[in-house]
Amino acid sequence: MSVFEPSEVFQFAIRIEEGGEKFYREMAEKLENAEVKTLFSALADEETKHKKTYEAMLSKIEEYEPFESYPGEYFAYLRAYADNIIFTPKKMDEEMNKISDASTALKFAINRELDSILYYQEVKKLVPQNQRDLVDKIIDEERRHFVKLTKCSDDVADSCIRKEE
Repeated sequence: MSVFEPSEVFQFAIRIEEGGEKFYREMAEKLENAEVKTLFSALADEETKHKKTYEAMLSKIEEYEPFESYPGEYFAYLRAYADNIIFTPKKMDEEMNKISDASTALKFAINRELDSILYYQEVKKLVPQNQRDLVDKIIDEERRHFVKLTKCSDDVADSCIRKEE
């Protein structure tokens, strides 16, 4: 028997989205760069949409047991990944206290989006075949977040370079 129910995977995904929303909203309030504030506010809204999608999927989840060498290893892996790598409350509070500029906030956000993409790719394996397109859509959204953040990061870096010249 697994130590981790498939529905818990989606509960973790919901927590990740909630953490992302919190991070983006608080950074939008804290930072002064108008472009970053606008981007982070928009990303916070998108995280809310993702959360609603996962809540809907959670209500329809079917039992699934992935192949594993040791019972519960795959779910334990996903639990550890979600708890320790992505937007956890403790990690987020620590990081937000350290972040004082747009460049640092963008770098942190880019890394969390990449972590989220990897997590959702793993979660997809637990979803019934007929629902995997929903996860693919969220992975695509996370990729779009990554691209937006990277572009904004490049723009902020360019702006800093111009100021130094």
